Amino acid sequence: MRRVTLFLNGSPKNGKVVAVYGTLSDLLSVASNKLGIKATSVYNGKGGLIDDIALIRDDDVLFVCEGEPFIDPQTDSKPPEGLFGSHTDWLTLNVGGRYFTTTRSTLVNKEPDSMLAHMFKDKGVWGNKQDHRGAFLIDRSPEYFEPILNYLRHGQLIVNDGINLLGVLEEARFFGIDSLIEHLEVAIKNSQPPEDHSPISRKEFVRFLLATPTKSELRCQGLNFSGADLSRLDLRYINFKMANLSRCNLAHANLCCANLERADLSGSVLDCANLQGVKMLCSNAEGASLKLCNFEDPSGLKANLEGANLKGVDMEGSQMTGINLRVATLKNAKLKNCNLRGATLAGTDLENCDLSGCDLQEANLRGSNVKGAIFEEMLTPLHMSQSVR
Repeated sequence: MRRVTLFLNGSPKNGKVVAVYGTLSDLLSVASNKLGIKATSVYNGKGGLIDDIALIRDDDVLFVCEGEPFIDPQTDSKPPEGLFGSHTDWLTLNVGGRYFTTTRSTLVNKEPDSMLAHMFKDKGVWGNKQDHRGAFLIDRSPEYFEPILNYLRHGQLIVNDGINLLGVLEEARFFGIDSLIEHLEVAIKNSQPPEDHSPISRKEFVRFLLATPTKSELRCQGLNFSGADLSRLDLRYINFKMANLSRCNLAHANLCCANLERADLSGSVLDCANLQGVKMLCSNAEGASLKLCNFEDPSGLKANLEGANLKGVDMEGSQMTGINLRVATLKNAKLKNCNLRGATLAGTDLENCDLSGCDLQEANLRGSNVKGAIFEEMLTPLHMSQSVR
């Protein structure tokens, strides 16, 4: 039976005497258990790599490594005591298991008020712990520490691909590298992609429609459809609340029971659209075209356009039985030949509105502004009890 003495790579102290048997893998396994490391290779005292168990002789002194190069324990000694306080001597840092070699001046001079400067300015003040190789232990992420060390070396922020700038920023804050923090904050801000406010196209929206079950509510609240062609699409029950639908083409679209509350429909085309039971409270449809639209629901569900801005809209020939236009603005609008039976127009601004040929039977115009409104060719007489202004 052969026996050998095992030391950690670069260290002549705290060796372990073990028996040699089996294969080289067996020896590495024993070395790992004895020395508390993950042994991957064995060297003799002269730095020769042992790759066969037969090369080991009785009473040999071997050095066990975890993958790092061989370190001669006779030449890898610590600096003399008298030089320890020098600002130019070399030192090694063990940051999260990864070794970095640098000078004391690099860590101290660039940022004299940082944590690293206080740690290595004077010997023994901070109480730094060292590993078996004499490297100073720092429990931080090595991949985020490397850009910080390079910055202290040459003053430039250089971060390799795949390194998260937010991680480097947190390390800079931890170590108190104030000048680097400013560089990182600017770099992070510049790396953010610009917000995409571009309108949704017909192709994109049709893809959404096809992927949504017919019984599920499609929520489009606040989305931007400006200038999109949505004509002849089935848009029933969709929530367009506060959406931007300005200058959209919605001709012949089915908007039955859609929610268009506070939506922007200015300049849009909704000719021949189905608007049964639509909710357009406080919506902005100024200058829109709603010719020959159908607001009348046979089941009795009434369209609600209360408070809507309908200045200059063209709603000629639309079916609007029972529609709610209370306190809406229809100034300069065209409502020729519209069916407004039982409509609620209380408080509505109808100034200069063309209502010629309309059916206003049982319509409520109490408190409405009819200054300059045109009531020619009315299908039914307009009683004064219907309007008080």
